[in-house]
Amino acid sequence: MAAQATYRGLLQAMSCSRQYVAFAKVSSASRLNGHGARHYSADPSEDLRVRHLDGEDAGIVVVGINRPKAKNSISKNLVKMMSEAVEDIKKDNRVRSVIICSLVPGIFCAGADLKERSKMHQSEVGPFVSKARALITELGNLPVPTIAAIDGAALGGGLEMALACDIRITSNTARMGLVETKLAIIPGAGGTQRLPRVIGVSLAKELIFAARVVDGTEACRLGLASHSVEQNKSGDAAYLRALELAREINPQGPIAIRMAKLAINQGTEVDLSTGLAIEEACYAQVIPTKDRLEGLSAFKEKRRPHFKGE
Repeated sequence: MAAQATYRGLLQAMSCSRQYVAFAKVSSASRLNGHGARHYSADPSEDLRVRHLDGEDAGIVVVGINRPKAKNSISKNLVKMMSEAVEDIKKDNRVRSVIICSLVPGIFCAGADLKERSKMHQSEVGPFVSKARALITELGNLPVPTIAAIDGAALGGGLEMALACDIRITSNTARMGLVETKLAIIPGAGGTQRLPRVIGVSLAKELIFAARVVDGTEACRLGLASHSVEQNKSGDAAYLRALELAREINPQGPIAIRMAKLAINQGTEVDLSTGLAIEEACYAQVIPTKDRLEGLSAFKEKRRPHFKGE
């Protein structure tokens, strides 16, 4: 019965994932072409910058956190802007992959904005944490691959945000840790659940209990990051590696990528036999697509396929 319920839930999720909504609304964060120099601003409307790359990189969306004076800490405004950006991305069938990065050198995200938090009434803290948790959950639920490019410190909620991404790439000089126990609290945006799933229960307990911070090289060794790259002079080595990876993903069948992510995410939460049924159901979704036929034609004609997400 549990397996049947999981299977029914999967079919419902796939039905939602196939509702391709045309993207007409410009994201609340500014759209920027290309991926040039960083931009700084004290304007709250610039706390987040969303760039839809073009040309051969069309389909790659770069979400850049831009709060230099607050070390990219998570504020009410940033939660609001990121939630709107994630909702827009979810509705845009043209998006192939998403890179979450920082526009501030040396920092990815320092966690919660403690200055703002200290001004909150106790009754406001719970609802705010719930909104931040919901944002990170929605980030994790995006149907397309998400890559966290960690070029600086990712602490507390900042690391929780990165943990919600499918892949984490870090510079060797970056620092990462769930440090909430130093403040006599615990990770509240998924860290106690996602970190053990990524690196194992015992190691996750050790890092959380000790509020330990590790560098990028150690994070890669532990399995917290997929790649650790040597930082460059411009401080964006992890971002550049993430962009390379997004470019590898870009030409593949977009519906197939979405179904593969769904199968993996759903399958890892159930027993193997149910997981295999989930894979079968996801495979059934790609059989009737035009992209599958295009892939076969391209193979036969020895040319590069041109997938349209249909």
